[in-house]
Amino acid sequence: MMYDVAIIGAGVIGSAIARELSRYQVNACVIEREEDVCCGTSKANSAIIHAGFDATPGTLKAKLNVRGNELMEQLSKDLDIPFKRNGSLVVCTKDQDRNGLTALLEKGEKNGVPGLRILEREELIALEPNLSDDVTCALLAPTGGIVCPFHMTMAFAENAYTNGVAFFLNTNVTGINKTDDKFVIETMHTDTKQPETIEAKVVINAAGVYSDTFNNMVSAHKLHITARKGEYCLLDKDAGNHVSHTIFQLPSKMGKGVLVSPTVHGNLLVGPTAVDVEDKEAVNTTQEGLDSLAGTASLSVKNVPMRQVITSFAGLRAHEDGGDFVIGEAEDVKGFINAAGVESPGLSSAPAIGEMVAELVRDMLSLQEKADFVSTRKGILHPEELTLEERNQLIKEQPAYGNIICRCEMITEGEILDAIHRPLGARSLDGVKRRTRAGMGRCQAGFCSPRTMEILEREVPMSIYDITKNGVDGAIVIGRNKEI
Repeated sequence: MMYDVAIIGAGVIGSAIARELSRYQVNACVIEREEDVCCGTSKANSAIIHAGFDATPGTLKAKLNVRGNELMEQLSKDLDIPFKRNGSLVVCTKDQDRNGLTALLEKGEKNGVPGLRILEREELIALEPNLSDDVTCALLAPTGGIVCPFHMTMAFAENAYTNGVAFFLNTNVTGINKTDDKFVIETMHTDTKQPETIEAKVVINAAGVYSDTFNNMVSAHKLHITARKGEYCLLDKDAGNHVSHTIFQLPSKMGKGVLVSPTVHGNLLVGPTAVDVEDKEAVNTTQEGLDSLAGTASLSVKNVPMRQVITSFAGLRAHEDGGDFVIGEAEDVKGFINAAGVESPGLSSAPAIGEMVAELVRDMLSLQEKADFVSTRKGILHPEELTLEERNQLIKEQPAYGNIICRCEMITEGEILDAIHRPLGARSLDGVKRRTRAGMGRCQAGFCSPRTMEILEREVPMSIYDITKNGVDGAIVIGRNKEI
């Protein structure tokens, strides 16, 4: 198969690039080793849209963070992405030097972040009564926000797909070779082990913690990505109002510290830790890491109700040795574009990275804009957002919306049907969960999993033995011969 452009990786960066490229008359594809989009770093992060005050002025991180933040308002409307500008606070305690806040303020102003100011304790406590007694002042960034990273990634991917981009899921890239006028990409289906070759004029490397691997296959200018693990605790919705802003601590060389933040879905998030690991698959949580979160969080926010933790998780950030995003054409490999080393503020920068890379490809291939580009996408309908009259009418017309499958999150069969049948629809329990939140509540899928599996079996359709939690090697029903 021959394409103009092949994108490696269907996380938020690859999907954002695909969406922006789909504005043009181009034959493009996305290659993803997992069974769904949003299965790597994009599914396990702080879900923050940073204001842009932390990055060093003049870096790609600074430029693209601020631009990405600017784009979020319109994108959230066009693509129906849950997003809220709740503002952020970087707090300083009595044992810390407030000059650190002044330095952040100056950085932010150089980066073009609007509305930054330092607040003293009296004004702070009026905004956030649960700040630690040791907090003396804080930097307020009103443009900071929170988002759903699942919905953001899937919105980009679905919109790209609707506009003609092909997606090859369960497809692992095993090799890349450059000829005079094209790239030959060797792939292996992760389930069937069937090899296949994909050819492209341009390759975009958006492979997260593995982006160094693919760059180093073709370029003499080597990259080195360190996987930096971050562990998180997610608290019940009863704790969701403990703070209203995203509360940061003064940053260190390892990152922005442990944050305490509401989520767009009404929970409270605490994390992350920051530990460099050699294993790029090490997304396990550790007792040591989780134990450290409560103590570290208490430095900025008091009485965090850690007994209300409903789940914990870990994600890996792609830290490149140079400390900045690596975005652009490899110097020695014409047509190979890196979008590598995208750690925090990667989620915030994703819309701008998509814009930047798509423009590079546009100029490289002399692409023309489509007259029929579809710029909008509608997310899954949530009946709880309707009035009682509207909901009753919906259930009358579509009875599946009256059948509750997930009791914790009050997710209906209608929402799960939508998740399965929409573009790039769910094919696993985690795929349904990321799209609808079925299984994300207090019981963590203990009640709804069997019922969700029944719907997947009926609607895809697929064998109950082929339904997985999250793809290959994640089978749920085992112990019988499939042929019986």
